[in-house]
Amino acid sequence: MADMEMEEDHPRLILHNFLTEDECKELEFIHKSCSTIGYRPNVFSTTLSHLIATNSAHLIIPFLPIRDRLKEKVEETFGCEYELVTEFTGLISWSRGASIGWHSDDNRPYLKQRDFTAVCYLNSYGKDFEGGLFHFQDGELKTIAPMVGDAVIYTADGRNTHSVDEVTSGERLTLTLWFSRDSSHDEDAKLILLLEENVLHKSNNVPWSLLPLPASDNMYWFSPHQASNQDIGFDIRLGRLHALGFDVYYSRDMNFGSDLSELLMEPMQLARQDQLLNHKFVNVLHSLQVAQFYFWKGCKSQAFTNEVQSGEAVRLSRSQSEKITQVNSIFLKDTKLVETVFQSADRCYFNLATFSAAITEWEDYSCKLHKEILLSLPQWRAHQAIYSVKFDV
Repeated sequence: MADMEMEEDHPRLILHNFLTEDECKELEFIHKSCSTIGYRPNVFSTTLSHLIATNSAHLIIPFLPIRDRLKEKVEETFGCEYELVTEFTGLISWSRGASIGWHSDDNRPYLKQRDFTAVCYLNSYGKDFEGGLFHFQDGELKTIAPMVGDAVIYTADGRNTHSVDEVTSGERLTLTLWFSRDSSHDEDAKLILLLEENVLHKSNNVPWSLLPLPASDNMYWFSPHQASNQDIGFDIRLGRLHALGFDVYYSRDMNFGSDLSELLMEPMQLARQDQLLNHKFVNVLHSLQVAQFYFWKGCKSQAFTNEVQSGEAVRLSRSQSEKITQVNSIFLKDTKLVETVFQSADRCYFNLATFSAAITEWEDYSCKLHKEILLSLPQWRAHQAIYSVKFDV
């Protein structure tokens, strides 16, 4: 079902239920596992190039069929079949305090290559967040209340000047794409080069080769109004784990006089309440991906209990608890801010036995997607080459 306004002055289209709920949930999992600080205050983003750079290239697979469907729909709607390339693909979430005033998406000289915009809503106004309404400045269909699975496509120029109200609670999550007639801005060409550099040397079936490698710590540091002061705010990886009910434990002694910037790259364990989970993760981003995977899959089950299974966790000692407190004092300086920015997952039950199973399932999921990357890359490269020739003619 679509709501359409194709008058010449304001060409735009709203598509209801363009994405399935399962597609939205998978993209939400990817974003909450991998996002960094975004381009505006209180905004977080996940780009495809960032996924490749952090050894998570396999996670671009769920995007590919959606990108194709959106590009085809944009070309069909605006009468430009086979003329467009995808200029940008990214997941963007807006937390409390995020907003943007009236603008068009090509409103800077370096953005003039953008011809069309597509925004897919991955969660719902009134349920997952408050505020964050989307407004067009002119024409019909002026105000859009985001609903999971809906999409809006429109020209990126001044005919569709728009704004987004301030988010007042929760996290507003979108998949955003821009399309261009200028082939020199083809995102696919850049992604294929990155994939060839970062993926082709890996074995199909080696879970350890698919473990994430975090970006620099400053890309994960959240502070109010994007202040650079490390004395306030929190690391969003630990923040998201905190929202899921986890603390982070490092066995090594921490000297506050030394440089701790590499600590989050080191092996660690998760703790929950007074229990230390036995599984060791290669780094904090690895633990976050597994934890988010568990809650993505696990929240569908009604069978979970809070029972702790023997052998999968031990009770925290006093010294271990003190080390967790030390870590939090460095990387979670404001837990109230964390709880304001990220919603907690306390509505989902947690079970250690199923969490242990989720670690294996996460590895299987990653290997499956990696195989798909290896199979898809030659076709993707050939398709992109055909487009390049067509645009050059």
